[in-house]
Amino acid sequence: MRFQFLAIASSMAITVGSVPKATGQIPVIPQIQNLSNQSNDPDNRLVSGWIYLDGRQLFQIAATKANFTERSQDIQQNLNQIKENYLRSPTKKARVETRKLNGLPVIYVNDQYLMTITAEDAQLRKEDPFISANQLNEKLQDSLQQARQERQTQSLVSQGKIAAGIGVVMILTSCGVLIWQRRSTNNLVQSTTQAPQTAQPITTQLNQQQHRHLREVKKRLFQLAQAGIWGSGSFIILGLFPYTRPFQAGILNAVQIPLRLAVVALGTYVAIRFSYALIDRFTSTFISSGALFNSEAFERLKLRVSTFSNVTKSIVTGIWVGVGILLALVALGIDIIPLLAGASLVGVAVSLASQNLIKDAINGFLIILEDQYALGDVIAVGDVGGLVENLNLRMTQLRDSEGRLITIPNSEIKVVANLSSRWARADMTIPIAYDADIDRALELIKSVALEMDKDPQWQHQIIETPQVLGIDNFGDRGLIIRVLIKTQPLKQWDVAREYRYRLKVTLDKAGISIPVPQQAIWVNDVQVLNHQENGKAN
Repeated sequence: MRFQFLAIASSMAITVGSVPKATGQIPVIPQIQNLSNQSNDPDNRLVSGWIYLDGRQLFQIAATKANFTERSQDIQQNLNQIKENYLRSPTKKARVETRKLNGLPVIYVNDQYLMTITAEDAQLRKEDPFISANQLNEKLQDSLQQARQERQTQSLVSQGKIAAGIGVVMILTSCGVLIWQRRSTNNLVQSTTQAPQTAQPITTQLNQQQHRHLREVKKRLFQLAQAGIWGSGSFIILGLFPYTRPFQAGILNAVQIPLRLAVVALGTYVAIRFSYALIDRFTSTFISSGALFNSEAFERLKLRVSTFSNVTKSIVTGIWVGVGILLALVALGIDIIPLLAGASLVGVAVSLASQNLIKDAINGFLIILEDQYALGDVIAVGDVGGLVENLNLRMTQLRDSEGRLITIPNSEIKVVANLSSRWARADMTIPIAYDADIDRALELIKSVALEMDKDPQWQHQIIETPQVLGIDNFGDRGLIIRVLIKTQPLKQWDVAREYRYRLKVTLDKAGISIPVPQQAIWVNDVQVLNHQENGKAN
């Protein structure tokens, strides 16, 4: 299954590569090439291009840039008119002759003017103009005779049979690729559902993500294969007939740039998804090897893997998108070397102007590397705190208890309190009335904690035997008993709430009250105070 991608890509490359190069040229839009850069005037530069007959390249001409378009259009129109007249005439062989005018060879076909071999044409071919004219005469006779022969009924029937054969091959190949796609998808789904039951949940999650990315990659490659089969097959069929061959070239010219950009975009997308699958595969293998996995650090490992996976995928996405942009510029014919040189200077200027972003990235890298916190942790930074929802090299986003999303640049994080790193603790203070039986109260507080530790519903969340430290303080409400319960990360609040509920029920049954704050108010009578003061004065 791992070689399916290469097989699909190879089949498409072979199919597209079978199209003759000549059919990819445009009769009405000649391909212009610069032949001389010696002139400072752009209009006097010597350029060249092709003249076409039935969509096939016939011969090249040259002229200055200012005159080339007009000359090429005139010659192309003359040739098209000569072809139409020749095909309507009963003469089977075209009469091509060279006449001399002003010292230059002039080509006539069936007494119709075609073109004059100029000094620029001779410079292009690097030979005598009359020798070039003789060679061109032979090529014109053969090409016109071939054009007549291709329009004969027998030739059209033969080409029709070839087109039908190509159509059958296209249908069979497309059906084969479709069957292959369904079988591959079914095998991938079965391998996902048949995952070993002993696998850890995080490994199962990573494997599912890997298979999902691979399915997406295969889906796009199969779609590309189908498009290549039908597109290349139709393209070849258009090139079989002289009536449709110009449309073939026109279509190629119209979709050439969009097709290049589409291939670059699809290739970038496939590369990104395939990189995601490799990252998930590497992470899953690393965890399954047991290098970092143990029962105590499972939850922490899960958070770290999620963080590293997301950050790595974001970095890989940025790299592939950058590569895709460069390839798109190359596909458009833009020289990227000056752009890269300019980009380096722009990068220096941007780095000087965006020092805070660099600080954010450096601090974000250290946060992830040192495992200060990860996705899913509950942290407190300064006056704010909450659950870490998003973490990258630039910023950290927290969701507080009221549902507000708090965004903090990584460079602003100096001191952070992680409330869920590796383990947590429920730190509770229990007030007991001064007149209560303290020994009985301590016994009940400890027994409730031990019973909860043995409860199957809570024992996996409590990782150590609860500790009742005793009387921690003499408070205004009563005696303060301190209880510590070590829990799994993020479970301290659930454990504390359940423990307080059970302890309240137990203390109520035992008749031990939990005191509430009391306040005494002393009221003095003003008249009594004045009488007392007067008596003292007498």
